[in-house]
Amino acid sequence: MDHDAVRWLDEDQQWAWRRFLEGTSRFFEALGDAHDEGLPVTLGEYHLLVQLSEAPERALRMSALADFLALSRSRLTHTVDRMEKRGLVTREPVPGDRRGVRCVMTDAGYDALVAAAPGHVTAVRRLLVDVLDADEMTTLGRAMSKVAHAAKGAE
Repeated sequence: MDHDAVRWLDEDQQWAWRRFLEGTSRFFEALGDAHDEGLPVTLGEYHLLVQLSEAPERALRMSALADFLALSRSRLTHTVDRMEKRGLVTREPVPGDRRGVRCVMTDAGYDALVAAAPGHVTAVRRLLVDVLDADEMTTLGRAMSKVAHAAKGAE
């Protein structure tokens, strides 16, 4: 790309960008630490279990799960392998689709989600929700929705 054709960030944009990078890095590190220090599942596993808990029959196609979690298929497969060994999920064929595979939450997976939820929500509140006022939370949600949409469209 031509160096002169780049629309460089102005000082305010650069400041906001750097705060975004630091804030998201520190937030996810602290939230991950909260999971690692006292919860039965990692942050990534928790997010996966939440997606399954909200799906009919607590099951989703692997492809849909990868999309919901913004994970590559190989990274999802690795995570599901690890969770399957611990009895939190199983993989099974999609009914009526010989090639389709779905991930299904087991009762043990549901129990792990229920056990992890209070600690997860407490950490999210401490690190994000209680730090921002209501308008900032709403603005953050709207802004990150736009970012997610733009990034998904760039794939």
